[in-house]
Amino acid sequence: MRIILVTGLGGAGRTTVAAATALAEARAGRRVLLVSEDVEREPLQAQSGLRVLRPEPAADFRREFLALQARSSAALDLLGAVPFEDAELTELPGSRQFALLRSLRDAAEGDHELAVVDLPPLPEALAVLALPEQLRRYLRRLLPPERQAARALRPMLAQLAGVPMPAQWLYETTGRWEAELAAVQAVVEAPTTSVRLVLEPGPTAVRALRGARLGLALQGLALDAVVANRLLPAASEDPWLAGLTAQQHRHLAELRTACDVVDELPHLGRDPRGPEDLALLAPARPVAVPDAVPDWAVEDRREEDGVLVWHIGLPGAVKEELSLVRRGDELLLTVGAFRRNVPLPAALRRCTVTGAGLVEGDLRVRFTPDPGLWPRTS
Repeated sequence: MRIILVTGLGGAGRTTVAAATALAEARAGRRVLLVSEDVEREPLQAQSGLRVLRPEPAADFRREFLALQARSSAALDLLGAVPFEDAELTELPGSRQFALLRSLRDAAEGDHELAVVDLPPLPEALAVLALPEQLRRYLRRLLPPERQAARALRPMLAQLAGVPMPAQWLYETTGRWEAELAAVQAVVEAPTTSVRLVLEPGPTAVRALRGARLGLALQGLALDAVVANRLLPAASEDPWLAGLTAQQHRHLAELRTACDVVDELPHLGRDPRGPEDLALLAPARPVAVPDAVPDWAVEDRREEDGVLVWHIGLPGAVKEELSLVRRGDELLLTVGAFRRNVPLPAALRRCTVTGAGLVEGDLRVRFTPDPGLWPRTS
């Protein structure tokens, strides 16, 4: 199943483009799911082959909180805690992002052929897409899976240590969260999932495209197209409108230079109203499986230079905005405003970092094998 994640700068029309894309594919005969918190559901729900799923952060938060409270009721009773009731719960910051991630997981489990997901504006969207991997890393550090294997020894350990050991419900809850996050991460990283960036050609468009490509590349995600939205008519006798059009098309040319695939959508002269207006904004090309994201390959140059070279694709990166730090079996990689803790491939864990260089968007990190850890060759 194909999944398209639609984001863009705030106000660029990403929700409209997501809805128009879903509608066009449904009218072409595909079974389509549109995930959006903002689109009007009823007019689109009436279209054959198209279903709309609206994330519900408040209801989702109450359901998850009450389930966690029920599972930990024994521990809460010992503490004398007063349980919450459904009616008094209000959602906390972050509930919207978690509801969206659960909707993304649900979208991958349906019987449709295509899911179009209306993501938040670009900075928040990149943070949401990185969230499953980040949270899984925190869970593994705070409650390592290997400690769960010793659950049978906890009563004895508690007596010896004189302090209570973590309750079973904590490990069970952690395991469930780990499984859910892993499922969402698998959807985000699937080769049939890609991101579509909606921009209105203007002074900030190319800068936004560069930031998006960097943020997505750092997470190993594919950008399948840029949608240049709300293009003004090219021919106008009005000097004021002609000036705006000329300026917009100059920025459009910059986008075409920076990206191989740019779809152009017209300005309707009004806000889109209903399916027929959305049909006027259908993408020019059918949805296809995106090109595979190049792997971060490890090149073996031990015979020539005595090193292994890890190639990390970061299109558009500049040296001044890039830093990396080795910490244990991870590489802390910072590119501009983006940061990721990347697990090292197994071979590189037995090496030390001895240098790095950036060549046309290819970060080349050099690793020298540690003689004390590397297998000896006869």
